[in-house]
Amino acid sequence: MRTILMLLTLFLLSACSSGIDGNKYSTLRPQFDPYEFFVGDIKAWGIVQDRDGNLVQQFTVDIKGSINDQSELVLDETFNYLLGDGVKTRIWTITKAANNQYSGRADDILDSASGETFGNAMNWQYRMDLPVDDTSYEVHFDDWMWSFDQTTLINRSYIEKFGIVMAEVTIFMQRQ
Repeated sequence: MRTILMLLTLFLLSACSSGIDGNKYSTLRPQFDPYEFFVGDIKAWGIVQDRDGNLVQQFTVDIKGSINDQSELVLDETFNYLLGDGVKTRIWTITKAANNQYSGRADDILDSASGETFGNAMNWQYRMDLPVDDTSYEVHFDDWMWSFDQTTLINRSYIEKFGIVMAEVTIFMQRQ
């Protein structure tokens, strides 16, 4: 009985993740290329909602994107919080691999991030120690980005702990 209960619990927990199938977006346009979209100045507006849908953070982000000498995409992000608090800056270094695959790193990201583009969408996944009040929690981010056109992008992030979505982030980005 205990084994059945454990298996049922694991099944229910696995159903809590985003479960988005990127292949559904493979034919949608415009084709999303992070190396094209993120070069230059980007302005972003975002919110974080807890499991109950309550607003816990509201912020803006100024992103300066460039390509360095190693052909890596560098995103220099500066955050300003209107509600809540969080990281003030982050610098991503992203490398393009074969077959629409990407990897990335930033100082507050554990290991490395990985991503893949699908038509007008991109899935970006990584782990980080997320500071909350006086402690931090190791969480998994499952980010989905969809381009509307060459200047507009929506990002939806699912923050998971033990396979359960603990919070969701919505970010609207626009090239300046």
